[in-house]
Amino acid sequence: MITLSAAERAVQAGKDKAAELGVPFTVTVVDAGAHLIAAARMDGAALASVETSRSKARTAVLFARATRDLAPDVQPGAPLFGIEAGTRDPLAFVAGGVPVVQDGVVIGAIGVGGGTPDEDHEVASAALTVL
Repeated sequence: MITLSAAERAVQAGKDKAAELGVPFTVTVVDAGAHLIAAARMDGAALASVETSRSKARTAVLFARATRDLAPDVQPGAPLFGIEAGTRDPLAFVAGGVPVVQDGVVIGAIGVGGGTPDEDHEVASAALTVL
């Protein structure tokens, strides 16, 4: 289980990394059911980053993989092509979502939006280090 306190530490670690990069982001932490625990949109972060960060976290928790690693699987002809049509809530198959795994079990995920896909993944990974 990810506590609110732990989620807030993860958000802060993401914001600290964002400050290093000089880019405003939204950092979202969800539980194992993809339900929101904590989120923060930094001043100046794109409005769309609120929804993209949540979608990336949701995707990472549902597939138990980093979203950047899933991108090839959803291309035309790949095994998961079109899977997003079968879900009620949005999925995001672009870098910036990482699962939180404890003792081999996915207990949540972190999603980040606001920068390039590589920057989003970098900030999500920084947030993950405190969990």
